[in-house]
Amino acid sequence: MNEKQVHKFVNRYLEATECSILEKSPNHFTVKLSPHADRELTNRPYYWSFVDRVGAEPETMTFLFVTDKNKYDAAEELKKIDAASVQQDAGETAQDAAANAALGRSLGFVHGSLAAPARVPREDLYFGARKLDMLFDAAKAKGSFVYLFQEPEKRSSNPFSSTPYTAWLGVNMRVEFACDRKREEIHCYGVSLATGHCVELFYDRLLNHKLTPRLPANIHITKNGISFNKALGIVEQALERKLRSYDYSWAESATARLEEELERISGYYEPLIKNGLEENKPAIKEQFEQRQAEIRWQYEPRVTASAINCGIFHLEGID
Repeated sequence: MNEKQVHKFVNRYLEATECSILEKSPNHFTVKLSPHADRELTNRPYYWSFVDRVGAEPETMTFLFVTDKNKYDAAEELKKIDAASVQQDAGETAQDAAANAALGRSLGFVHGSLAAPARVPREDLYFGARKLDMLFDAAKAKGSFVYLFQEPEKRSSNPFSSTPYTAWLGVNMRVEFACDRKREEIHCYGVSLATGHCVELFYDRLLNHKLTPRLPANIHITKNGISFNKALGIVEQALERKLRSYDYSWAESATARLEEELERISGYYEPLIKNGLEENKPAIKEQFEQRQAEIRWQYEPRVTASAINCGIFHLEGID
């Protein structure tokens, strides 16, 4: 994940959580967190429990999120150089310097403001950074399910017309092929809740539409013909049919390697059990069984499928 991808993700997160972006560039954000984002990112449970208990107005934190450290630091250094150059060019006349010195002797140091400037914590966001991982976890927890509507491409000239929309269940499934090696695939399925029609590559279909969480005007939702559980069952059946067509020679190879490893450790432990002292045999057997379990876990071929996230998408038409 490069700097541009991190910047885009952070921008989407801040907008989705309604944070106030005070300043931003292609390399950073200065942002005042919303109460929702502050709860997720600042780890202040005692403060928020106090706010919830007494009903006080929350004071959220302000952060500087840097998404490209090298470019941001270079830009800041250039600003300092430019500021110093301007100050040097302007200079102070001898009369101004004398007046300021006299003022300093008579009144002492005079600050422009009695309030100290607030410190804004800086967080460098890059792939692997702790704070970015917190953003990922928050987005994953809150974005596991969505409920969206297709925005009409153009409004009807008749205010009394109504466009039918069909609800679709969209599910992203992760399939893991594991032994002593591992491979993952992601499959996206969509099932019409009106007809039960199932399509693959449903995410690609969604990319062709503009989606909104708000119900558009002049539309009506068709009645669902199947339940959510039935639709999920259709997805599972479609994925199972697809997986049956795969080549599983890798599993046969993994099983052969498993047998080789079990024979190898058997050749080591069985003589120890046979020829060892009676009082040591229980401990050796336990260690042997544990080692066998570890080898099976590592080499035994298995295929697992799990849902990553899902959503209800209302799309134009009756499918």
